[in-house]
Amino acid sequence: MSIITTRVAGVDEVGRGPLVGPVVAAAVILDPDHPIEGLADSKKLSEKRRLYLDEQIRAGAISYAIAIATVEEIDRLNILHASLLAMHRAIEKLSVRPHHVLVDGNRCPDIPISCEAVVGGDALHANISAASIIAKVARDQMMVDLHHQYPEYGFDKHKGYPTKAHIEAIARLGVLDQHRRSFKPVRKFLQDVGSYE
Repeated sequence: MSIITTRVAGVDEVGRGPLVGPVVAAAVILDPDHPIEGLADSKKLSEKRRLYLDEQIRAGAISYAIAIATVEEIDRLNILHASLLAMHRAIEKLSVRPHHVLVDGNRCPDIPISCEAVVGGDALHANISAASIIAKVARDQMMVDLHHQYPEYGFDKHKGYPTKAHIEAIARLGVLDQHRRSFKPVRKFLQDVGSYE
């Protein structure tokens, strides 16, 4: 089967490092007849550029899907297995079944489809780049929504990553239900205050 006639899904996840919120994965099957200019690793793009490309991908892809693994699943499974679970869910949600899957990283989720893990794939394959972009935009929006609930934590700025400001906010304001209790800075705070369950 030639690569031209093969539906290849690119898959990536965002949010392994933050202390709060779900890990978000996306799967994208691009239309080879309508390439999208400027796709790149989402981390190397400005927010404005990501938002523009997010619209282009959603409008032009043959199929795309976004899925999460929850904070509870992250704490129960660990972040690696939760990331693979989110990827699995994103692939399952695609409206068009891919013939082959390219995953950013060194592990494939357990799926009944031909799958290849590509280290640095978000910089090498347009469909993985597209997945990284829509996953990043979706997760950033979740952090903005969380900011509106808890503005004093600054989630709109650090997006849940363990910045100095975020660690200080936890020390000052405490741990939210949305925080990952298995992650060291959160676990340490809970142990220090004697309320780790």
